[in-house]
Amino acid sequence: MIAAECPSVHAAFAASASRWPDRDLLMVLPETAEVYGITAENIQYRMVAKRVDTIAASLLAAGYGAGHRVMVLLENRPAFFIWFLALNKIGASIVPVNPDLRSTELNYMIGHAEPALAVSTPNRVDELSDAAQAAGVNMPVVTLDDVPPAPRDGAHLAQGNGLKAEAAMLYTSGTTGQPKGCVLPNEYFLMAGRWYAEAGGLCALSADGERMITPLPIFHMNAMAYSLMSMIAVGGCLTVLDRFHPRTWWQSVRDSGATCLHYLGVMPSMLMGLPESAQDKNHTVKFGFGAGVDPKLHVSFEERFGFPLVEAWAMTETGAGAVICANDLPRRVGESCLGKPGPELEVRIVDDAGQDTAGAPGELLVRHAGNDPKRGFFAEYYKNPEATAEAWAGGWFHTGDIVRQDTDGAMFFVDRKKNVIRRSGENIAAVEVESVLMRHPAIRHAAVAAVPDPVRGDEVFACLVVDAPTAALADEITRWCLTQLAYYKAPGYIAFVEELPLTATQKIQRGQLKTMAAELLGKPGTHDLRHLKKRNAA
Repeated sequence: MIAAECPSVHAAFAASASRWPDRDLLMVLPETAEVYGITAENIQYRMVAKRVDTIAASLLAAGYGAGHRVMVLLENRPAFFIWFLALNKIGASIVPVNPDLRSTELNYMIGHAEPALAVSTPNRVDELSDAAQAAGVNMPVVTLDDVPPAPRDGAHLAQGNGLKAEAAMLYTSGTTGQPKGCVLPNEYFLMAGRWYAEAGGLCALSADGERMITPLPIFHMNAMAYSLMSMIAVGGCLTVLDRFHPRTWWQSVRDSGATCLHYLGVMPSMLMGLPESAQDKNHTVKFGFGAGVDPKLHVSFEERFGFPLVEAWAMTETGAGAVICANDLPRRVGESCLGKPGPELEVRIVDDAGQDTAGAPGELLVRHAGNDPKRGFFAEYYKNPEATAEAWAGGWFHTGDIVRQDTDGAMFFVDRKKNVIRRSGENIAAVEVESVLMRHPAIRHAAVAAVPDPVRGDEVFACLVVDAPTAALADEITRWCLTQLAYYKAPGYIAFVEELPLTATQKIQRGQLKTMAAELLGKPGTHDLRHLKKRNAA
């Protein structure tokens, strides 16, 4: 387990490496190795430690150290975790990059974070270099095989020491047009690993050699904070796939020897769509940990595959400072139940006026119990004190999620208050997509809303005002968006409309827009462009 006095992510890893040097920490399956052109291998704790030390020494020799931010674009390669540990060892902060981001998004991210260095796969070096130049940041970009150059002059340094030192900055979408940089200190990651290791109940982990498999993006907090840190805490092994492959998933699970797995709601839906097999229960999985399983499939999935899907709630901002998990009996399966808040968490459910709802659905407000209500949470939105203060208005973190709570304390997810589209686990700010659409020469006005998708949760629906609407134009607009945005942000549906629902001050009436999109879905004039939304579509 991670000791209470442990000061950093690397210190926690070093303690586990000393205790379990010959255990596997990372496993690379042959299918993942083939995708990335890397070696299929089991990487023991001692091997990871050696690689971490080599990278850390190289960085120190080049002049990197405490407070430097390093942007890392390595997809789901195990090298990402090794760089995370190496940067943490020298007191630097990692800035993970979603590999699906395109030039406009990279320009913003680099200009905002102002990294001292970027580490990238070879095929993205030129793109990152061009984005840095466009952002006015003289950031060197290297590959895993390069010797890092000296840090650029004037690189901004992250603040804090020990537990409060910045370990990472993750970008998360919100209701504003640009993503926010969530500053995550060492304490954030240590608490997440400790929470998972001690959660018990249906998702109990032992120190006897757990093996976890996840296809989720490792540049998100789920894999970085919960998957990696929990395995470090109990001396376990983490197998990361390049992405979720439904048809080979169960073979990957068996090959990894997984005792637990992480999922998002899209995964159970896809797996239940596969033909039943005598091998459905041929695995060693004790539980799945995740969120968003379709309530209609929850019971049947567990009966078919033989293990519980444990639903949980957390946010990038909350970490383990505020996490709710349905890991205890009795269970409320198939009801979108998040479980009951533990004693370490204080919650309120409020209406739009900030008053407690007395049992009715409302926005979830959270804080850590005790003297430090922000313990385990993000430190701040970087360069955005106004947004940080707004999120913590009244001493409570405002989640933007609508929930309800039963008299027994069980909480149930209802909807999202924030204007965020959540597609296959990715948060998409409608305003960001709208701002890109408005740059297209044929579009006079644009508004984006979420519509339900049976597999991905939400899909992006764009209502557009143009002069000459045609099916060819709809196709061209989505293809153009795929060159400007990550593929999942592009419109999956486009409907050409005569006007948008606007307020007297010309702001989009989001409620009416959502209703309009729902009514237009499936109508003859709506163009279904979901088939274009593929990785590397451009």
